[in-house]
Amino acid sequence: MALNPALARMRAGEAALGMIVRLARTGDIAMIAGASGHDFVFLDIQHAAMSLETASAISLAALGCGVTPIVRVRAFDDLDAARILDAGAMGIVIPDVESAAQARRAVEICKFAPLGARSVSAGYPAFGYRAVPAPEAARTLNEETLLICMVETRKGIEHADEIAAVPGVDVVHVGCSDLLSDLGKPGQYGDPEVIAALEHVIAVCRRHGKFAGLGGDRDPARQARFIREGVRFVTTNTDVAFLSAEASRRTESLRQAIAKAA
Repeated sequence: MALNPALARMRAGEAALGMIVRLARTGDIAMIAGASGHDFVFLDIQHAAMSLETASAISLAALGCGVTPIVRVRAFDDLDAARILDAGAMGIVIPDVESAAQARRAVEICKFAPLGARSVSAGYPAFGYRAVPAPEAARTLNEETLLICMVETRKGIEHADEIAAVPGVDVVHVGCSDLLSDLGKPGQYGDPEVIAALEHVIAVCRRHGKFAGLGGDRDPARQARFIREGVRFVTTNTDVAFLSAEASRRTESLRQAIAKAA
């Protein structure tokens, strides 16, 4: 089993698909994500009242079933990012990155020397708590741990090239919902300005050997288009949205069946 299945898929030139987790609080969601074809879970500490202990428990379950556990923290300088990585996560999402300086600070927290300054521990969940020599552990975890910088504002898009150039940044991920809000066009997915922003991020990621990401826009046709153009990190939807959609579909179909029978 790959140490980071989502990263392995992206390195193979394919798109890794992730489920955003805001509602679930147990490891079952990692198994459900895997069973439904997802490569990673995106545990959203930024927008959900999820504790570090819960994020760790879900991360450990994900590691055990071949799904990459990734956690979105609160800011580029959130020191909890290193603790979450020590507790089992194999990726950190940094929201609202607007400069290379912010990206470098995130690298400093999340990557070991020489890339960053992450504190060295032992007994890492990624290795099944097996003893691994410190130099090998640091090198392997630097290679296998994803650092995803989200660009979600006009300023972030303008500085995407310098953000992608920072050593240790693996993914530049366009957060379409917040970007559209910043552009004064909330909810207007598919607007030419956000399309141009995505094309720009794909180009700078290709130039710097990084992966481009797409979040917020749930339209399958647009998602497929950008995957064809080079996006490799994609969030499909939230656990809340999946639950609501299927619950609504089921109750509606049952009410229709009841009415037909009557």
